[in-house]
Amino acid sequence: MLSVSEITVRYGARTLFEGVSFIVNPRDRIGLVGSNGAGKSTLLKIICGQTEPDKGDIALSQHTTVGYLPQDGITYSGKTIYEEVYSGVGDISALRDEIDDVQKELETHPDHTSDEYMELVQKYGELHHKFEALDGFRVKSNIEKILEGLGFHTKDFNRLTEEFSGGWQMRIALAKLLLKQPSVLLLDEPTNHLDIESLIWVEDFLKNYEGAIILVSHDRTFLDNITNKTVEIYAGKVNIYSGNYSFYATEKDIRKELLFKSYENQQRYLKQQTRFIERFRSKASKASSVQSRIKQLDKVDIIEIEDEESAIHFRFPPATHSGRRVIELKNISKSYGDNLVLSGVDMELERGEKIGLVGVNGAGKSTLARIIRGNEEIQKGSRKLGFQVELEYYSQHQADSLDPGNNVLGTMDNVATGEIRKQLRTILGSFLFRGDDVFKSVSVLSGGEKSRLALATMLLKSSNFLILDEPTNHLDMNSKHVLMEALRNYGGTILIISHDREFLDGIVTKIIEVKDRNIRTYLGNCSYFLAKKEEEKKGELSARTLRKESESDSRTNGFTAKKTKEQKRNEAEARNKLYKNAKPLREKIHKVEKSIKVHEDKLREIETLMASADFFKDASYSAKKTTEYKKLKEELSVLINEWTKETDKLNKIEESVK
Repeated sequence: MLSVSEITVRYGARTLFEGVSFIVNPRDRIGLVGSNGAGKSTLLKIICGQTEPDKGDIALSQHTTVGYLPQDGITYSGKTIYEEVYSGVGDISALRDEIDDVQKELETHPDHTSDEYMELVQKYGELHHKFEALDGFRVKSNIEKILEGLGFHTKDFNRLTEEFSGGWQMRIALAKLLLKQPSVLLLDEPTNHLDIESLIWVEDFLKNYEGAIILVSHDRTFLDNITNKTVEIYAGKVNIYSGNYSFYATEKDIRKELLFKSYENQQRYLKQQTRFIERFRSKASKASSVQSRIKQLDKVDIIEIEDEESAIHFRFPPATHSGRRVIELKNISKSYGDNLVLSGVDMELERGEKIGLVGVNGAGKSTLARIIRGNEEIQKGSRKLGFQVELEYYSQHQADSLDPGNNVLGTMDNVATGEIRKQLRTILGSFLFRGDDVFKSVSVLSGGEKSRLALATMLLKSSNFLILDEPTNHLDMNSKHVLMEALRNYGGTILIISHDREFLDGIVTKIIEVKDRNIRTYLGNCSYFLAKKEEEKKGELSARTLRKESESDSRTNGFTAKKTKEQKRNEAEARNKLYKNAKPLREKIHKVEKSIKVHEDKLREIETLMASADFFKDASYSAKKTTEYKKLKEELSVLINEWTKETDKLNKIEESVK
């Protein structure tokens, strides 16, 4: 399907990676992992054709399409959200426009008996047939389903895209990709701009995705739930693991241990041979043995041990003592113009609590955090900070307050006091500032680097109450783990806004959900919260079902009591007649179902062939099978559409006799 072959990228004297090769098969779910700067994003750009490698190439099988979502930087304007997403479907969108044009010509044509008019009718029919084959009639419902899954409301669909912030712009870009459904989907940190609910929706969508996926993410739970293969970029090379991230982490440790044992055994062997050579080099009687061992050593493939980053640990300055009650909010209401965000919120946090603040984007999480901090005006209610509470607050925008004239290390040194000053280089290393990076000027840092530096400086300050708004967005796995450990051992109170389930589970013991302009508390970690939400959803669904059944029974019972024998006989005759009429329809549906099964079996056979590493070696054979595969997919789509239509007809007949 897609082959990455001997890719090499160099920046001046530095080699980012060399000789990178792997194959992407249909329905592969690949997690692309490695530390920040290893080249993950660069490799995605090469695969989608945005960047050229110094060596190597990307080979695609016929009809394979590639879609790419970068980390950020996409902005749209000039169209409504619905129009922008619709424009992403390409052929379908153009076909819809062509159908509309032909329809207008038909409506305005003066002579309905002319050859020209009949040609337009024929063209209209052909376009409709093609539109149906491309599943065009379900585009509208698919767009609505995807946009709602990503957190947009129906009222947003006709708003202009430029009315939305950067995070929402990236959701629009993701919606366009998910609607288009390319053969290979490249996603670079897609969860950065999502809340927990939309993240879980995307997760479920990707589990059922028809194409292949290559995913870069620092969200371990997200990777574990989606991927079935892991490609690690380390020291310019790739290592491939046949499992998700947790499998990779375990297997890497096993490989590392086995490699180290092999390394130790080889070192012992090399020392023994070297000692023998040095001892008997000058003895003529041992000359042949010495030469033989020298030749043997020349043939040995030396095992090299990867340079491991030393484990980084740091602790916050000891939390200062505060009163038992850290913050108290009473009857808080907050509006932005006519938009009421919070209404009647009561909240009380106690010393030492570690709390996750969650909710859909726009629910008011960050607004509530700023109210707690004390720098957000409220229209109603009261805020009371506890005795001797020393509050520190981190948000992505805090990076704007850094002094551009200072460097990274100097910025940290200006904040640090006491013993922690000895750890500045170590702490900066944990936030991905290593080597000479610490001497970079703040003015040349990227947005992500500034955010990491702002977070690092905040963690140096003496406090007893931390508010963190999405602290993990620009951290890699190791950095996130270091921060998690530090927060777990922090002696003060913590309030964290995050969509990273693993991160929250490792720290918090209480979840506060912001919803419907108020809050609700769950006494447990993030996994407990999500489990309770799922229970509530099922409970609501069951309650609605029971209510409908009860209403239906009530109506049925009232009606049945009034029925006469004649009415019952007439209804029975009508049912028998309708049943006979439905029989040919059932037979047709059964025939279509058999055809669908045959097509699906053939598709699975070809997918198994495509998954073989030798599949692309014979270009003629692979091209033939790929063409056959595409044709089967198209035929299957038509069959499914036919099955849907006929089943709908049957359902209507059956409903009419109930």
